[in-house]
Amino acid sequence: MKPAAFDYTEARTVPEALDALTDTGRDVQVLAGGQSLILEMHLQRIRPDLVVDINRITELDHLTIDDGTVEVGALVRHGRFESPQAVPGPLGRLFSLAVVNIAHPPIRTRGTMVGSLAWGHPASEWCAIAAALDAEVRLQGLDSAREVVARDWFHGPLRTARRPDELITSIRFPLLGEDTGVGFIEHRRTHFCFAQVAVAAALTVRDGVIHRARIGLANCADRPVRARAAEQTLTGVEIGVPGDGHRLPDEHPFVRAGRIAAEQDAAPLPEPYADLEYRRHAIAVLVGRTLRQAAEGGSP
Repeated sequence: MKPAAFDYTEARTVPEALDALTDTGRDVQVLAGGQSLILEMHLQRIRPDLVVDINRITELDHLTIDDGTVEVGALVRHGRFESPQAVPGPLGRLFSLAVVNIAHPPIRTRGTMVGSLAWGHPASEWCAIAAALDAEVRLQGLDSAREVVARDWFHGPLRTARRPDELITSIRFPLLGEDTGVGFIEHRRTHFCFAQVAVAAALTVRDGVIHRARIGLANCADRPVRARAAEQTLTGVEIGVPGDGHRLPDEHPFVRAGRIAAEQDAAPLPEPYADLEYRRHAIAVLVGRTLRQAAEGGSP
């Protein structure tokens, strides 16, 4: 198939882009990386009247570290985060663990983190991390700006809190302290499939006791979710001995947190290659493994 006919405009400033987005009565889509949008247009599942290309808005291509946060501009590409040094500390390591799961190198050189948040796919790696860390999405309208935290951002499959006349300019994450370990593990049928389950974790441990746990789940519900029930079972708990090999003891707190995440935090739907029982089992196992990876310092 080929895309339906559409108009195209190239914005060079944020006000120009916003003027185009307020073109009332028309379906307007924003083009940054375009790795999701172009495919959907090609299949005619999306038929915009107007595509607004923002790739010439240089002010949106920034990565800013300030006051304990990192702000990722709308034109920062996935591939920038393949190096753990792109962002200081454990957050940079978490980004680098996650980004290699995104499609393949040509996609990562073009697609953007903010585009993933704009798309809001339930299986998105960046969306799972945003959910885990309560990231803030920054939006600009013609007359006002606002911020939306991740827990209020995702409204369902491919549905977010963005209004049609707003442009996402950046997303802001809290930097993680050096006493925080991170993990990211994804399970999928083939390298080029969407994740059947993906888990992001940030675990702060002090003197062998879990001070804080943050867990994000991808493709475990109709939207990326934070596993708050599982997190609560971990706070104040001693990590203990992780066990030998890849298998954790059934009574280990990470295993218990995995079961709770699968039963209480997740709301998976059956898929052609994974029934509901399999998917809940996969969620439980991956949560436990990702927590262990975080406790061991983020090593794959």
